[in-house]
Amino acid sequence: MVEQPGVGIYPEYWEADVVLRDGGTAHLRPIRPQDADALQTFHAGQSQASIYMRFFSFKPKLSGKEVRRFTEVDHVNRVAFVITIGGEIMGVGRYDRLDDPAEAEVAFNISDAHQGRGIGSILLEHLAVAARENGIRRFTAEVLPENRKMLMVFADAGYDLKRQFDDGVVSVEFNIDPTEKSRAVMESREHRAEARSVRDLLAPSSIAVIGASRKWGTVGYQLLEHIIEGGFNGPVYAVNPEAFELAGMISFAKLSEIPGPVQLAIIAVPYDEVAKVVEDCAAAGVKGIVVATAGFADDGERGLSRQHELVRQARANGMRVIGPESLGILNTHPDVSLNASMAPSMPPRGGLGLFSQSAAVGVAVYAAASRRRLGLSSFLSAGNRADVSGNDAMQYWEDDADTSAVGLYLESIGNPRKFSRLARRLSRSKPVIVAKSDVTGLRLPPGHEVRTTQAPAAAVDAMMRQAGVIRVDTIEQLMDIAQIVSSQALPTGPGVAVYSNSVALGKVVADSAGPLGLDVTRLVTGVDLDAGMSLALPALRASLQESLADESVNAVVAALLPARGLTVEALAGVLAECAAQAGKPVVAAFTGILDPSVQVEGMVGQPGSPLLPCFSNAGAAVNALAAIVRYAQWRDRDQGLVVEPEGCDVEGTRQALAAMLAGVTGEKLRKLDAGAAAALLAGYGISVVPSIGFATADEAVAAADKVGWPVVLKATDPALRHRLDLGGVRLDIQDAGSLRQNIARMRRALEPYGSPSLEVQAMAPVGQACTFRAMEDPLLGPVLSFGLAGDAVNLLDDWSHRVPPLFAADLHDVIRSPRASRKLFGYQGLPAVDVAALEDIAARLAKLKDDHPGIALVEFNPVLAGPAGATILGAEVWIGNAAQRTDSARRAMRG
Repeated sequence: MVEQPGVGIYPEYWEADVVLRDGGTAHLRPIRPQDADALQTFHAGQSQASIYMRFFSFKPKLSGKEVRRFTEVDHVNRVAFVITIGGEIMGVGRYDRLDDPAEAEVAFNISDAHQGRGIGSILLEHLAVAARENGIRRFTAEVLPENRKMLMVFADAGYDLKRQFDDGVVSVEFNIDPTEKSRAVMESREHRAEARSVRDLLAPSSIAVIGASRKWGTVGYQLLEHIIEGGFNGPVYAVNPEAFELAGMISFAKLSEIPGPVQLAIIAVPYDEVAKVVEDCAAAGVKGIVVATAGFADDGERGLSRQHELVRQARANGMRVIGPESLGILNTHPDVSLNASMAPSMPPRGGLGLFSQSAAVGVAVYAAASRRRLGLSSFLSAGNRADVSGNDAMQYWEDDADTSAVGLYLESIGNPRKFSRLARRLSRSKPVIVAKSDVTGLRLPPGHEVRTTQAPAAAVDAMMRQAGVIRVDTIEQLMDIAQIVSSQALPTGPGVAVYSNSVALGKVVADSAGPLGLDVTRLVTGVDLDAGMSLALPALRASLQESLADESVNAVVAALLPARGLTVEALAGVLAECAAQAGKPVVAAFTGILDPSVQVEGMVGQPGSPLLPCFSNAGAAVNALAAIVRYAQWRDRDQGLVVEPEGCDVEGTRQALAAMLAGVTGEKLRKLDAGAAAALLAGYGISVVPSIGFATADEAVAAADKVGWPVVLKATDPALRHRLDLGGVRLDIQDAGSLRQNIARMRRALEPYGSPSLEVQAMAPVGQACTFRAMEDPLLGPVLSFGLAGDAVNLLDDWSHRVPPLFAADLHDVIRSPRASRKLFGYQGLPAVDVAALEDIAARLAKLKDDHPGIALVEFNPVLAGPAGATILGAEVWIGNAAQRTDSARRAMRG
């Protein structure tokens, strides 16, 4: 929390860096009493028309009383945000609570010089979030009819708007709870702004290399040389105060001496000079910077402090940052031709967009792509990833016509919830391949707020599968898949034809394909490659064309041994030609070639002809193709709509939870008692069979009369309450006498366990015991887990996980993904359970967690699923102060 002396307290996350519509950046924060002079200056700079639109009269100057009212707010009943660039106010948005405590009047004032940059829309988003946190549900505004821009801000926000014209003023009213339309509008605006900001970095109109050097081998020397030799289609300036001439061009001592505008600055100066250079860039109107310099997050606490200040300084002055410690950026489009990186030469142009983090990994990723002759559309090394991230790159690649596939090597994910949303959208049109080094979970990149995931490690992989991401473990696996998807059509099914000139090798390849989900519909092992080029190649072409014309064949794997007189290039040319003609993927594995001069890993073919993805071993080829088939199946599948169960009282539950959370502070969590938990769950249509504890046998009989006979007798100890084998549960007790006897026997049996207290519960219909769990993870947000209760989850960790919101396909899969889920569908002659009832519980629980971050953990155990329904016998609910989710209903840059 941030406290303003004598005014009030506001959450720290109310301050945010934001990306504007044109890709520039700005800082948004609550207004302060110290802003009095800046607000007066802002007002004085407005035109008479703008002042009239805001105040309905002309005010050449704000009175002292007005300035105090506008700058001194309590952050509850009155909230005001300013957007600043370079410390100057560019826009103000505010709300004032009305007599109805659920309603507030909202107003905006945007600088004339910065209108059209989306400032009003951003202010509205942030004001709406703050208002909802303070219990306000509706905004009203009075707008002059000629103020069309402000009316459009309201109309285009996606809310259900009510307008009324009275006495020359348009009165506007709307509910500020997020809707499907308002979320879609926000995401669309966010996408356009972030894609534009990355586009300006990868396709700048002009570049300055600051720290350019004439000393061969230095970073500054190489960056300047590579930009020039890459043929960048724009002005390039060298900045070095100690050199008059560099790389055949005049060198400037300072950025301010450059005669023309500079859009992108490449910074390669010692870390202690970076801050001054960034200050110069801000003064010169630079739009983005690439920082190659090390010595930031890689240099302990001192470096972290420098990095935070670097990002703050850049964003506050409208600039985005790639780095620090970035390997650089590449763009192979001929209209740009940018190699602002440490790569010695421009890679071939292709459809693969690549992203990496640290410079060392960036070198490995680029080298792997270069070694395989993979064509790139663009490459971005984020270094410490202090600002521009993989999420930003995905926003850009979604719109980039030159990019047909995306590969990301991630060492950390700063905003997994947003990553999931963006990757799911991008994967619908382009394959997204992710290699992630931290396979045990998620963490933030160096220099960000210290938080790690609490969700099970498997939840991370489940999130990626749910989003359609092709998940791999290594750079080589990433390239295996990338070389196929960036050059070949996607398979339309799992049917595969295997070709080989070896019977044994062909059978091995076919046997390996089945367990990976491929269906070998043709096995051709009579391929004769010893007949010479004039006979073997036409015969191979004809056979391939026949197989590819078969509707049951969706792809071909050719596993070929060396043959005399036939080159790898010639064979690859035939295979590539057949793939292009049929519009089906063909991959080759040239096994047993020992000559290191022969290219067998990557894109192979003859000059001027299509290239073929090739492998040195058939196993890698089959694994890559199987991953692509799974992706294609995900993409072709109808994911359905986001599931919205009926009968969910969102607002009533929000109010009830707010009352329960009163007094819960810091990291402290509180477990709700059974009654409070049942009441909270009931708001979402979730019912739990009640249990009643007792001290005496008479109390137990009275409780059984209340819940209804027959009853179950259970120990309340968590380790015993589900354990029939340990004597912690006794079933189907029919009458009072039997209950008294069972109580006595259970107490004797449980004496070694400390004589736990007991409870009775109405006997539920028999069924398969299942368990649900939903938690609030610091990075992933809500996570839903499902498994079959008992050994399946306790010993084998046989859970399925999904991240809400759930689409219809997610809901279907989460119940069917555990290995033990076969028991739900008539296993060993037992009747199938009511899976629809389990899906309904999953849908309601997922929505409950998605709607209410303050519910920290919910567990249903057991849930008995029978042929006609599912019954929740036990429920635990823990609540705690809700942290701001990484992907909230407002646009904000992380870091």
